Amino acid sequence: MKLYDDPRSGNGYKVRLLLSHLSQPYQYVPIDILRGESRTTEFLQKNLNGRIPVLELDNGSSLPESNAILYFLAQGTDYWPTQPFEQAQVMQWLFFEQYSHEPNIATPRFWLTIKGLDDTPFNRQLLAQKQEAGNQALAVMNEHLQTRRFFVADRYSIADIALYAYTHEAHEGGFDLSRYPAVVAWLERVSAQPGHVTMDQWNDV
Repeated sequence: MKLYDDPRSGNGYKVRLLLSHLSQPYQYVPIDILRGESRTTEFLQKNLNGRIPVLELDNGSSLPESNAILYFLAQGTDYWPTQPFEQAQVMQWLFFEQYSHEPNIATPRFWLTIKGLDDTPFNRQLLAQKQEAGNQALAVMNEHLQTRRFFVADRYSIADIALYAYTHEAHEGGFDLSRYPAVVAWLERVSAQPGHVTMDQWNDV
């Protein structure tokens, strides 16, 4: 398999983290989104939406969207529950991550530490709005984790992997994680899982 990904992307890191947990070999193909490498004719044949990550399978099929890739790779593994209700709960958190969490936590990180953001009144207001919504998402997570070790069925799953990716880098977007002690404790549990890799690690075979 090949993973097309920008090394700075939390969405790509989700996939790398699961692949490491699964001890699944793959070839890593770095894509620099700031240089437009995800908008080339060749890449658009793999994903018409021009976004990373994209997982290319051995048969040549391409699968974009990080959480869809997590779902695909997790089938039949310990990272995907067997009970339908628990499966639905995992999907619930994957939807939460893409709708309420990632747009509001990843975007400030991108603006402040990767792309840069012009210091104008409009941009400051836009950043503040994103950070307010991001803090609301972190508060939801913190409340949920008050009495739980992991997000679903008290076991580590792709719900945790999806939410971990950008949460553990939230400080780069101006978020103070010390306000969310249950989240901080959960981050430590995730990083202690067998096969854990950091964001700057990947497999190139």
